Amino acid sequence: MSRDTLSRPDRATRRAGKPAAPGTGPGRRRPSRTEARNARAAAGFVLPFLALFGLCFLAPIVYAVHQSLHRTERTGPLGLGGHRTEAFAGFANYTHALSDDRFLAGFGRVLLFGAVQIPLMLVLATGLALLLESASARGVPFFRSAFFLPYGVPGVIASILWGFLYVPGISPLVKIADSIGWDVDFLSRGSVLWSIANIVTWQFTGYNMLVLIAQLKAVPGELYEAARIDGANAWQVARHIKIPLIRPALVLTTVFSIIGTLQLFAEPMVLRPLASSIDSGFTPNLHAYSEAFVGDNPHVAAAEAVLLALVACAMSFGFLRLVGGRGKGRG
Repeated sequence: MSRDTLSRPDRATRRAGKPAAPGTGPGRRRPSRTEARNARAAAGFVLPFLALFGLCFLAPIVYAVHQSLHRTERTGPLGLGGHRTEAFAGFANYTHALSDDRFLAGFGRVLLFGAVQIPLMLVLATGLALLLESASARGVPFFRSAFFLPYGVPGVIASILWGFLYVPGISPLVKIADSIGWDVDFLSRGSVLWSIANIVTWQFTGYNMLVLIAQLKAVPGELYEAARIDGANAWQVARHIKIPLIRPALVLTTVFSIIGTLQLFAEPMVLRPLASSIDSGFTPNLHAYSEAFVGDNPHVAAAEAVLLALVACAMSFGFLRLVGGRGKGRG
């Protein structure tokens, strides 16, 4: 059979004015005026977001990476001249950052901080969410607002408030501890990290609680009724129905907490004048700040910021991959 014979039905269809099968026509159909108008409207909504996203998110990242790959060269004897130029440094700033013991010690400190503080905070948030959503709960709006209120206090203000509660001589907590014979120093080298963890837990437990409550409200009430008909008590309902169904919210709050832990800055920065145990390398963020604005070395600070962002991404996506694999295994 020849090629002409195979193409006759298609040519006959075209002569009859009938549309050809999809993919057989010489070109695509032109969009109508309504479709073009809808496309322009969609672009009008999306383009401002893309512009702000590029300006406020992508541009700083690109600039930080650019800064991290350069170094400052000074002219004059011993580099004390007034003229400063930038030269390409490659990965020298990253090497310098990774060889700084204080910077690496700060990473270890925040990892220990997160390993203790994040599970404790999420257990408290989950317990509060389950209590406030239980059938016998009373005064839910009041307690929900009371638990969420610390999140409305800025981190700097919260650190100042707790600083007054930590400083010996003016702290009522220290006076109470002294009255019962307990010698405590909240700002000593061995306890200041956990004093900061207390501030972070006090501030963000209510926020995570609201996220979990929102997930609990999405659970159909029929599941609870069926469990009660089957004889399940409140603890069994919480363990076998509520907690498994709020797993996505728990994963979300854990990822946010991991990122926030690596970005720990405001609390140690505010408490630093009160505690000699908090130095410029207490956290990676504090070390990068000191390099940029105290040591006048913004290029190394940019390299440390990029490294911090990479570690945050690796830990966040690693955790998501871990819990995703477990979820598939259970399914």
